[in-house]
Amino acid sequence: MAELVIPAPEQVTIPTRDGGAFPVRRIFCVGRNYAEHAREMGHDPDRELPFYFTKPADTVVLNGADMPYPTATKDLHHEMELVVAIGTGGSDIAEADALTHVWGYCAGLDMTRRDLQNEAKKAGRPWDMGKGFDHSAPLGVLVPAQGVDPSRGRIELKVNGQVRQTSDLGKLIWSVPEIIANLSRLVALAPGDLIMTGTPEGVAAVQRGDVLEGMIEGVGEVRTRIV
Repeated sequence: MAELVIPAPEQVTIPTRDGGAFPVRRIFCVGRNYAEHAREMGHDPDRELPFYFTKPADTVVLNGADMPYPTATKDLHHEMELVVAIGTGGSDIAEADALTHVWGYCAGLDMTRRDLQNEAKKAGRPWDMGKGFDHSAPLGVLVPAQGVDPSRGRIELKVNGQVRQTSDLGKLIWSVPEIIANLSRLVALAPGDLIMTGTPEGVAAVQRGDVLEGMIEGVGEVRTRIV
């Protein structure tokens, strides 16, 4: 084996409830997957095929750690989401088998430089710099899939103790099994992949000093402070 010419990147991991560490391979994100959020962003929430964007693995912020306010924006938004952790990979996964590929779930935040995203939308350009910037994915502790029903349960985000987003997983336009089946027809899913499943309505700007506390019933919490 050839000698590495630079040090190998450190493996990004997130903690699991039982004290383990889950290695993160890729982060896929589903766009506009709650009807009311689609409407508040000016879009029709009909069941068009799901679409995806990505974040690098090293955008993860561990639960409880501070998130630096990013550069190049004046409009940083929160998006509270259910995150699915893939334990068994595959292509063309059948919807009926999709949940057997899930290792677990956690609460997460898809932080967004909304001004950059909106500029990209208007110009017909990719969203990468609006979505995949450093520290843009605060994540909670992963819980094993056994006993978790991803089709129901309250999802909520508070900022400085005030509720900003509240909904139910039952309002997902595309369910977790449908997302896994669809995405696996586009790419071969692999162990370590994360899927952020979309955010409900109520997205808004946050500032330095704000404390974000999210929860998903039956799954857990995510917390970060903007610094």
